Amino acid sequence: MNFQSVYRAALLASAVTFVAAGAASAETMEGALARAYSSNPTLNASRAGTRATDETVPQALSGYRPRIAASADAGFAAQTTDASPAGYANDKYFPRGLGVQIDQNLWNGNRTGNSVRRADSTVLQAREELRRSEQLVLLDASTAYMDVLRDTAILDLRNNNIEVLDEQLRQTKDRFNVGEVTRTDVAQAEARLASSRADASLAAGNLKSSLARYRQVVGADAKQLSPAKAIDALLPRTLDEAVAASQAEHPQVLSALHAVDAAQLTVKVIEGELYPTVGVRGSVTQRWDFQSSNRDQLASTLVGTVAIPIYEGGETYARVRQAKETLGQRRLDADTARELVRANVVSAWGQLEATKERITAGQASIVASETALNGVREEAKVGQRTTLDVLNAQQELLSSRVALIQAQRDRVVASYAVLSAVGRLSAQKLRLAVTEYRPSVHYEQVRDKWIGLRTPDGK
Repeated sequence: MNFQSVYRAALLASAVTFVAAGAASAETMEGALARAYSSNPTLNASRAGTRATDETVPQALSGYRPRIAASADAGFAAQTTDASPAGYANDKYFPRGLGVQIDQNLWNGNRTGNSVRRADSTVLQAREELRRSEQLVLLDASTAYMDVLRDTAILDLRNNNIEVLDEQLRQTKDRFNVGEVTRTDVAQAEARLASSRADASLAAGNLKSSLARYRQVVGADAKQLSPAKAIDALLPRTLDEAVAASQAEHPQVLSALHAVDAAQLTVKVIEGELYPTVGVRGSVTQRWDFQSSNRDQLASTLVGTVAIPIYEGGETYARVRQAKETLGQRRLDADTARELVRANVVSAWGQLEATKERITAGQASIVASETALNGVREEAKVGQRTTLDVLNAQQELLSSRVALIQAQRDRVVASYAVLSAVGRLSAQKLRLAVTEYRPSVHYEQVRDKWIGLRTPDGK
């Protein structure tokens, strides 16, 4: 087989590597994303944190419920009485008793109601943070998937280039032996081959790093990944639509707005401490051996209570002012979140458009580089081009192919990045074959629980 046959076969193999790598494999982008959605530890930790936040609601609701306490005591008492002239009288008895006390809040300056609403806002904020975590994990998984495909294709290109340059060196040596070229040509071919082997080693290292990252995010080793496509069909049609959607749907924006609601309710909760507290208290007490032997006592009470704060040294007023300043901060944070999300959408959209242009330019560059290489080779046969010219033309073609692979990878990743920037990157939107995690299920399970130590999953 001559050099041109080897070269064309190698380039043909490398050209289809990125497109068809793993086509016969069952592992797809959707499968990898589904696995990450179900088993990623970072995402599962966020879900656990959301469930923990749900418990703040029954904690706040406890303010509506009675507080019941029981008490018991038992002891020994002795009493000596001077009963002169009859002498001393010694009495011994064993006082003991049981009691139950119930306190029921009737009104506490609306602190309980505002605390419940604040807890609900905190839960909604936690859900948005969870949705944001889901987006980040899915974006990381799609990026890791495409990185493995890219680095696999580049490594194949590098290895194929070694074969091409090895054949080039062999033919150069043959021509040197018959006096057609000089020792310089042989040295140039050897240097280019050594450089190509170094590039292949670097590509192999990059692939190992991408494989490790894939396992970290997805939770399984990458094996024969199937090709992936951009998800343009799920994206808004224009940049203006994308920006508008992000302001209304992105979890970072919605989380910041719920934080504003929670901060506003915190002000009301603290202000409620300045109002009177109205409640009712009932108790039942049974005593035996009360003050003297064989005497029992049963007592029951039911009283209303009113506590009116007069002055707390200014501490409550300071906390109210502090809460108002925090509320102002949260409002500014919400404005910052809107601008940050908008900037991310514009940036991601621009990168997506740039990748489209890069692919078009890359394809044109490959065609031109192939034409140039063929021309240089033909000119080299008649002595109009040197071996270095041929090597440079081969390198330009290789660089064009590597750039196209990178652009193809960036094209797919950028489409996922835009969907994430808009706030719509989710298992439901991607139609992943998974059981969707619904945080509202746990919320409903614990919201009205009055008692119990076990979590809904039995822990």
